[in-house]
Parts: sequence; C-alpha cells; structure tokens
Amino acid sequence: MTSPPVLDGWVQGIHTADGRTHPTYRRGTGPGVVVIHELPGITPEVVAFAEEVVAEGFTVVMPHLFGTPGAPGTVGEVLRVVPRVCVNREFTILAAGRTSPVAGWLRSLARELHQDVGGPGVGVVGMCFTGGFALATMVDPSVAAPVVAQPSLPMPVGKRRKADLGLSPADLDSVKSRVAQGCSVLGVRYDGDPATGTRFETLQRELGDGFLRVDLPSTGRGQHATLTAHRSQEAVDRVLAFFRQRLQPS
Repeated sequence: MTSPPVLDGWVQGIHTADGRTHPTYRRGTGPGVVVIHELPGITPEVVAFAEEVVAEGFTVVMPHLFGTPGAPGTVGEVLRVVPRVCVNREFTILAAGRTSPVAGWLRSLARELHQDVGGPGVGVVGMCFTGGFALATMVDPSVAAPVVAQPSLPMPVGKRRKADLGLSPADLDSVKSRVAQGCSVLGVRYDGDPATGTRFETLQRELGDGFLRVDLPSTGRGQHATLTAHRSQEAVDRVLAFFRQRLQPS
C-alpha cells in the first residue's frame, strides 16, 4: 500500500499478534513511543504530533487501526469510520469493566519496540477513542510512560460508563500494581470535556499520586483533542517532558 504524502519519511511495516495484523508506520531514533491515533484515523494532525515526538529524540511507531491514513479529520470522515469501528470486535464500545481485545495486540507492539530499541521502557499515548488503551498496555512491563489523552471509552452514557476506565478488574489490578511500583500515568484533557465523563476522578481515586492529572482551561467551544485538532501547547509540552523524564534518564 502506498503511503500518503503526509507520511513521507515514515517506514511502513506490519505487526501480527493475537491473531490480528495491522499496518504500522515508524520513524526516528532513540527510546520508543507508540502513538495510537484517535478517530477517524491517522490524520495530518496526528502525524504532526508524532513528528514532534520524533524531533525530541524518540523512535515513534504509529499503528493503523482504522480509517484511511492521511485522511483529514472532517465530520464526514468521522461519520464514515464510526459505523465500521462500532461493529469491530477489537474494540469494546459500550460495556463497562472490560478491556478491549486490541489491547493484547498493542502490548505486543510495545514489547517488540522495546526489544528493538532498548532503554528503560517505551511510552504509549492514546487519544480520545483510544485514550484508555494506554492504560491497558501498561499491564506489560515494557510500557514505562503511559499517557491517557481525553479518554472516551466506553461511551459516556450513564453514570457507570462515564466513570469506567475500559479495563477488566484483573487489568485494573495490574495497572494499580505497576503504579505502586513507580510507573506513573499522565492524563491530559480539557476541563469539562463531556466525552471524558468522570474518568479522571476514577483515575485519581484508584491511582492516587501515581496519576499525574492535567486539566486544561477550555474556552467552551467544543475543545476536545488536546494534542491534535485542538492542540494545546501546554499539553504537548507536558507529554514530551513526561517521555523525557521516564524514557531518557540522565
């Protein structure tokens, strides 16, 4: 498959695990970071953020899970992709207390990247639809810097789903154990973003000081995507500093 111009310079590959295969895009040198795209896919804004991570001295791998690589994040593109995602069994859209099946594939990807580039571990950032996937990957010890950006699954319908982290009880216990061992979780969102429900409160309660919470002031204009479409320099700076601290120890 030919890559779109926005992905020029990125090396395309594939990763297979748990009976699943997805394309990947890789660029950079240094410790590894997995950047998991949001809806509707690997948009130019997602690539731009990934390029910023590369420029900071990291090897970035972007898995392509859905959508069309390089397509703009328009409302029309979102409406085209959402029905396909909602029936995809890799993703748990509505059920609370469950980990999406794609988490196993993402853990394998992070583990392979760590084995390839070395270092203290890899970073993983998930955004919006994939925000909670960064938590699910840290069950694997290869993940040393998980970033949860405006997590939106399960869909925030009802009190229970609004508070749910998209993790099975066993995976939540594993995450809490990792945090107790010193693996902090960074979370960024716009204050009052309804898509995130009350998940940050859940993370604060479950992880205590191990959850590094960043609530960005919102202008009230539907701001949601902290690192991409509604990019906040503060959010990007906090994420990059977190990766440097966790993955590039002096």
